[in-house]
Amino acid sequence: FKENRKDDIWLVDFYAPWCGHCKKLEPVWNEVGIEMRNMGSPVKVGKMDATSFSSIASEFGVRGYPTIKLLKGDLAYNYRGPRTKDDIIEFANRVAGPLIRPLPSQHMFEHVQKRHRVLFVYVGGESPLKEKYIEVASELIVYTYFFSASEDVLPEYVTLPELPAVMVFKDGTYFVYDEYEDGDLSSWINRERFQGYLHVDGFTLYELGDTGKLVAIAVIDDKNSSVEHTRLKSIIQEVARDYRDHFHRDFQFGHMDGNDYINSLLMDDLTIPTIVVLNTSNQQYFLPDRHIESTEDMVQFINNILDGTAEAQGGDGLLQRIKRIIYDAKSTIMSVFKSSPLLGCFLFGLPLGVISIMCYGICTADTEGEVLEHEGGKKESGDRELTDEGSEEEQEEEKNGKYTELSDGELKQKDIMEKKKD
Repeated sequence: FKENRKDDIWLVDFYAPWCGHCKKLEPVWNEVGIEMRNMGSPVKVGKMDATSFSSIASEFGVRGYPTIKLLKGDLAYNYRGPRTKDDIIEFANRVAGPLIRPLPSQHMFEHVQKRHRVLFVYVGGESPLKEKYIEVASELIVYTYFFSASEDVLPEYVTLPELPAVMVFKDGTYFVYDEYEDGDLSSWINRERFQGYLHVDGFTLYELGDTGKLVAIAVIDDKNSSVEHTRLKSIIQEVARDYRDHFHRDFQFGHMDGNDYINSLLMDDLTIPTIVVLNTSNQQYFLPDRHIESTEDMVQFINNILDGTAEAQGGDGLLQRIKRIIYDAKSTIMSVFKSSPLLGCFLFGLPLGVISIMCYGICTADTEGEVLEHEGGKKESGDRELTDEGSEEEQEEEKNGKYTELSDGELKQKDIMEKKKD
């Protein structure tokens, strides 16, 4: 494979046999291979055990499992989207095809516009802008499509201030790149590659982190058709549409179905429906200090964030990291007990039981040692008392002996005094 891979385009799943996510991807990956072969795609689909061939995995920069890469010549493109058959196949066809796809007619332009929610188009001849456009396309082809067209191919409603130009078609309209207002072309395309309003999930939120935008999300239950749920979703949609010129450089708008993911992200239990604004660059988030009743309330909330008067929560500080470690550990333990109580009891009960027995043994040993030492000390003290004082008879004899010794001394002293007198 290493010697011959450059002869073909490869879509490879680098996996580990023990990885649960890899096992979940396996049936999807088999479907991808079958459909790519049936549709006559030039892309060859394969998979490689990255633990057995670690040198090759390291060469391609594989750091986690599963990792999906499309290998095209000397280039390796990472896939970072949802792990579904349709999304993976679209990625493979997009990256394996031409970097810049030409649109020769209006009919072809209309066909492409119906198929793709977001598409970038270069209009004009050779220029430094085109060279930059090709350079950016080689980097961001993993995310979106890049086309080129002449001015007469564009729809009649499109008007361009000058040529050459780069445009993005999305949300039923178009926007023209302006170097003076929008800055670097790569940054502009990276910001504009999403629709103005999105259904946000974990993968989408991860990709939005590359844009540098704050993400304003209505956290709702899609199955709940109550007024409160639909109202918050409509408010976010209206702000995304009607206030694009004010906020599109700093904010991305959308809604999220359910609060499970957002709760794990914020380490908090948010009651839905609600609105939250996420800063994916530093893990801070903002919650409104009052109910959002109208579009005006939402606009005011956003303006408070922009001018710094809204209180930021979370972040990536030391205390927050410690809290994240504790939260993740707690979540892991709870998920294990929830999915398999017996396994949870074995995994966590056995070590706790061993530790408890060890602690009990240590404490018991110390207590017995103290008892033995106390008894030994007591015995030694008793012996010492017997040695120092003796029995009652011995004490009486000692007392009498003492008196005897004193009497003899007195007699001797008396004899000496008499001798002196003599």
